Amino acid sequence: MSALSLLPARRPVPGVFVALTLTLAIGWLVVLIDGGQLFNQSTTVSLLHVAAGLGLVAVGQTLVILGGSLDLSVAYVISLSTLVAAETMNGNDGAVLPAIGLVLVVSAGIGLFNGLLVTKLRVNAFIATLGVGLLLKGYLDNGYDGPAGTTAPALVQSLGYQRIGPVPVSFLLLVAVTAAAWFALSKTRFGHHLVAVGGDPEVARLSGVRNDRVLVTAHVLCSMCAGLAGVYLASRLGSGAPRVGTEGLYDLESIAAVVIGGTALAGGRGGVIGTVGGVVLLASIDAIFNQLEVDAFFKQVIRGAIIIAAVAVYARRAMRKAAA
Repeated sequence: MSALSLLPARRPVPGVFVALTLTLAIGWLVVLIDGGQLFNQSTTVSLLHVAAGLGLVAVGQTLVILGGSLDLSVAYVISLSTLVAAETMNGNDGAVLPAIGLVLVVSAGIGLFNGLLVTKLRVNAFIATLGVGLLLKGYLDNGYDGPAGTTAPALVQSLGYQRIGPVPVSFLLLVAVTAAAWFALSKTRFGHHLVAVGGDPEVARLSGVRNDRVLVTAHVLCSMCAGLAGVYLASRLGSGAPRVGTEGLYDLESIAAVVIGGTALAGGRGGVIGTVGGVVLLASIDAIFNQLEVDAFFKQVIRGAIIIAAVAVYARRAMRKAAA
């Protein structure tokens, strides 16, 4: 084992949690002045449901970005996964596990294709995954005019709407996926190699890391996370939805959550814990604005400002460290 493989994955910048705390405190006060209540059960449940869907995608996106890559096909993978899940189940509770298994196989295949384009054909990750996303878009637009299939009632009741107190089961799924990703990044050779490849591919290669294999694995895991998000959305909607991924902007939102959480877009620095903080921050902003009935356009403006500010702060810190 090389010395490089023993390097720990760098911890995410904790600033996102400070921002989250301030956002919730200020939001609670503003909503209270407006005559509403932010921390009631319905708002909390809604916030966690939003965080669950986006978080599953963002955790996978964190893996590819840590490796210095990117995945813009996740929104279309989500849409396709809802259809695969719902059409396979077709309202049959006994088909839940086969449907989930098929979703994971299909999404893993897409991730494998993405990874091979990036590593073997040396296509820029932005172009490669965008191209794959457009291929999926063509299939979805040509094959579906609207919702299709029927999600099994058992999955709708459990993953879609069941909760333990104010915590939805779907959010517990996000916690489990995040824990698994954290363990992989912090405690396994794959995680250390992924961070090394994102930090400096040439140094990683010279240290014995199989860069291509690591990046392909990251892309496969990213697409599988998007597939799980598709299964979750199918459980919420009760059917497959060919445009739910793109309408939810899961590709750009997941990248935003990763960046806000402190992961460097260039790779090599960050982690999934910070990403989940970024996801909850974005979901909290949505919850606050919904309570205040803020215009949707203004909401997007605020989101954009937050993302720009986060990138600027992290870039400034990186420059200071480089100069020190």
